[in-house]
Amino acid sequence: MQFGWLTLALSPSPEEDAARIAQQIEQVCTAERLGFSDVWLTEHYFTGESVYNDSLMFAAALAMKTSRIRIGFAVVQTPFHHPVRLAVQLALLDNLTNGRIDVGIGKGTVYNEYEFVGHGLRSHDSRERMEEAVEILERAWRGKPFRYDGKFHKVDVPELRPKPVQQPGPPLWRSVISPGSFTECGKLGVPILTARLPVARIKERWALYEAGLIAGGHDAAKRARLLAQSALWRNVYVAESDAQAEDELAALLTETRHHMMHVREAFNPPDFTPGPETLNPWTDPKVADGEAIPYVLSTGSLYGSPKRVREQVAELRDVGVRHLLCQTGFGAMSHERNIASMRRFGEQVMSAFGTTQARSVA
Repeated sequence: MQFGWLTLALSPSPEEDAARIAQQIEQVCTAERLGFSDVWLTEHYFTGESVYNDSLMFAAALAMKTSRIRIGFAVVQTPFHHPVRLAVQLALLDNLTNGRIDVGIGKGTVYNEYEFVGHGLRSHDSRERMEEAVEILERAWRGKPFRYDGKFHKVDVPELRPKPVQQPGPPLWRSVISPGSFTECGKLGVPILTARLPVARIKERWALYEAGLIAGGHDAAKRARLLAQSALWRNVYVAESDAQAEDELAALLTETRHHMMHVREAFNPPDFTPGPETLNPWTDPKVADGEAIPYVLSTGSLYGSPKRVREQVAELRDVGVRHLLCQTGFGAMSHERNIASMRRFGEQVMSAFGTTQARSVA
């Protein structure tokens, strides 16, 4: 198996932002030393989540601090970026890292409408904006002059420089959850990320993705590579005992949820309501913590002593997971506690699963 590391920690106050950014750089360097194959950066604005906000600039800092670990985005919120500038920035990052960039593509948050409002947008046309951005990225990275006349962008580009190291460009990943999305991404031959998928559903979803790969006519080598790198996102917290891990993680998740619900109530415009299909016990403000926390512990978390977490990882391996993304920071969790959990996972869990070095996805 291979293990990625994902950051979605919170800075609790503006006064702490600089220190928290420095700590996240240190955490990424620790992840590389522990043998994690990839790091994934989230993108949120205005409220202390993803405290660096600009994941592209933060990735440039990481490019200078690391040498092996791949740097991914989970995900780039494409409506907030001009696609030509995004193509240039990602191509530059691919050069700075010598081809270590992976790009998760998204249409933007489905819960934090205030992020769209803060960028002078609303979310109703976010999918169309994402589709235009993807087309422009792919055309720009081919390195030839092109003209694009779309609904949102009309550009005439002589040539993109620098060209990405990875050709025909950094891999574009998609975040998926519905059964149809797994099949469609398989047909397209694109790598996938998924979160909070119950163990009972994993084998079924991976089979749908494989069926899509076959239907798309992709050869056996490509099918094997894409299946192996299909990534499952989990909260991960390793403590000295099972009881300690459960108590501490539950408290951290409760703090995270309270922050999440507070900022949405405070900043989302009154005419915005998340689509009912996007809500679950964790994201639905009408659901009490007493139901929400057990839900996220059971469907999206690996926690306990090193022995118990090894058993949980083995369960995922046995249903086909070969690439696990580990979020180890929650809420305003201290840097010291995060590093301690990361070390326990790296030294006492990952080592039991024959971890691989950073993969080539070009």
